[in-house]
Amino acid sequence: MATSKLQALWNHPAGPKTIHFWAPTFKWGISIANIADFQKPPETLSYPQQIVITGTGLVWSRYSTVITPKNWNLFSVSLGMAVTGIYQLTRKIKHDYASEAAPIIAKE
Repeated sequence: MATSKLQALWNHPAGPKTIHFWAPTFKWGISIANIADFQKPPETLSYPQQIVITGTGLVWSRYSTVITPKNWNLFSVSLGMAVTGIYQLTRKIKHDYASEAAPIIAKE
């Protein structure tokens, strides 16, 4: 029973013998690294890096539902990349533009 399931996974069009399997697997590493960066101060975040992570996530989450066979692993990791990228961009934008202290008016 287990042998037939392993053989079915091995021979699946999105199985370990194809790029459909390995590309999302490596993208999970990028997503986990971006989640680990939640602890970093916003001033150390990079706009270009987070824009690329967000854009890649958005593009590939859409594309993964169009290709045959549908690759739900690619969809889920790409959606995760987009969400973490948007969160990091939001942190960076808030830090750079919204957190400026209001001018202090001295009382006479």
